[in-house]
Amino acid sequence: MPFGVTPGSGDRDSSRRFPRRGVLVALGITLALVAGALGASAGVLATLRFGPALISTTPAPIDDDLGSTASAFPKPQDVSTVARALLPSVVQIKVTASQGNTGGSGFVIRKDGYILTNNHVVAPAASGGSIKVGFQNGQEAPATIVGRSPTYDLAVIRVRGVLNLKPVALGNSDQVKVGEPVVALGSPLGLAGTVTTGIVSARNRPVTAGGGETEMSFINALQTDAAINPGNSGGPLVNLRAEVVGVNSAIATIGTQGPFSEDEQQGSIGLGFSIPMNQARRTADQLISTGRAVYPVIGAVVDVRYKGPGARLGEIQPGSAASGAGLRMGDLVTVINGHKVTGADDLIVQIRSHLPGQRVELLYQRDGEQRKVIVTLGKETG
Repeated sequence: MPFGVTPGSGDRDSSRRFPRRGVLVALGITLALVAGALGASAGVLATLRFGPALISTTPAPIDDDLGSTASAFPKPQDVSTVARALLPSVVQIKVTASQGNTGGSGFVIRKDGYILTNNHVVAPAASGGSIKVGFQNGQEAPATIVGRSPTYDLAVIRVRGVLNLKPVALGNSDQVKVGEPVVALGSPLGLAGTVTTGIVSARNRPVTAGGGETEMSFINALQTDAAINPGNSGGPLVNLRAEVVGVNSAIATIGTQGPFSEDEQQGSIGLGFSIPMNQARRTADQLISTGRAVYPVIGAVVDVRYKGPGARLGEIQPGSAASGAGLRMGDLVTVINGHKVTGADDLIVQIRSHLPGQRVELLYQRDGEQRKVIVTLGKETG
């Protein structure tokens, strides 16, 4: 079963107590968002929402002005060299909101003050809170939200009037290899400028993350054993050429009997999860350009009571891409573009890892018979 993610606890305003939140998942392992404090309940979102099919079937190549190739090394370096190069570009984010104080990490993606982080880090400030960004040299500056994407758990914020900002180099996450050394940077537990190391443990992990009861994220994540803790959310996962390959977002923690209690400790057990940089880059570019991000949809509800393998479809929305492709309620989707579907979350994650307008091939079973269909993905905003 794909993992479910619950908000993590971490650096807290000691004058406040926070309600119990969380879900129990298979084998006693629970995933937790790694912002420094606030969050909200996570669950399983079962709807692949309706969107009209697009004409284009070829995704546009990445073409933006984000990052700086000059910040990368021509060949791999040792960890201390990579850390020294990246730390001036990594920031600590402090959020003050009516619910209390929270925090996380981020990194500079444009020299005019644009910073990429997780949506769940800054979401508490979206309705009246404030954001302050701390830099490695001790300087602090207020920041505003440029745009948020709950769907991908990403956000862009901006500081103004800060000189000599150095954008990071953005790597190609599609080329990341399992076993490749990586470095995580951020502010775990409020400890700014922390560096940890490890490897890429796996690719394409279906992870669900909750930034609110209606703000669910589905991530086709990179898994790493680099130590990631509460407060690391939004920080970069980088290779030894100092290229950012992922945005650190969640960790796995041991849960024994049920949901997290208020006082349960959460920390790294060597299972961290990052949003692949290629997805994060496209989303960041959209947020900067329009303040909003789009994601692909087919227009079908997934039956979460069916535990897999495969994902059983519920209601097919009239006029949707799924309807146009001839899919019906009760169809069991077993494969998408050669990937075996393990369950409802996995199907949603695989859909979300594509782009609106792309065509995907689904293998499915109906009345004991295996069938194949091509679906052109539509789009939604969020």
